[in-house]
Amino acid sequence: MKSGKRRYDMTARLAKTRATTERICACAVGLYNEHPIEHFTLEEIARRAGTTVQTVLRIFGSKEDLLFAALSELAETGVALKTTPPGDVAAAVAAIFDVYETLGDLVIQRLADERRYPALKPILERGRLNHRNWVKTAFAPCLDRRDGGQRPLMLDALVAATDVYVWKLLRRDRGLGRAAAETVVRKLAEGVIQQEMSHGADALAELVRRRQPAA
Repeated sequence: MKSGKRRYDMTARLAKTRATTERICACAVGLYNEHPIEHFTLEEIARRAGTTVQTVLRIFGSKEDLLFAALSELAETGVALKTTPPGDVAAAVAAIFDVYETLGDLVIQRLADERRYPALKPILERGRLNHRNWVKTAFAPCLDRRDGGQRPLMLDALVAATDVYVWKLLRRDRGLGRAAAETVVRKLAEGVIQQEMSHGADALAELVRRRQPAA
């Protein structure tokens, strides 16, 4: 009986610690979404999480380590992208906007901190790779019609058209509503695809060349 009670107590303690850890991480990410890392304190995190600074430090060691651990977890789980029919531009844009509307501001803040906090780089690189792989899947029929050097150019153009900075420009800087912003991104993506289809295999390469600054 004593052994059973001891196992029960250990399981209960582990569950409580896990719940506290998850709560601290969520509060840290929430504050980071509102302010740069240097503008909030461990006291604020602990207060929001309903625990003590000593507990936060015992689990994570420092504010920076806590934040990077929380962001790494978020990068692993994130917000799942809806599966869309390959080649359906409107559905793909709506799906990526679902993510940006939830996490876009946080991602922008992380990108702004990348140079000051090198530990963020692997997290952000993972996000960039995930975005590129999503574009390959979402726009597969369009990309598969291109070969040689044209496919990477079209892929880069579609990655850029659906990037979080474009979302920020439209939704935060320009103040457009979601529907209007989606329309702009959809037109960008469709423009890349239609330019390629209408004007031949070298159209995208020529478009990119014309957009490059003069040496």
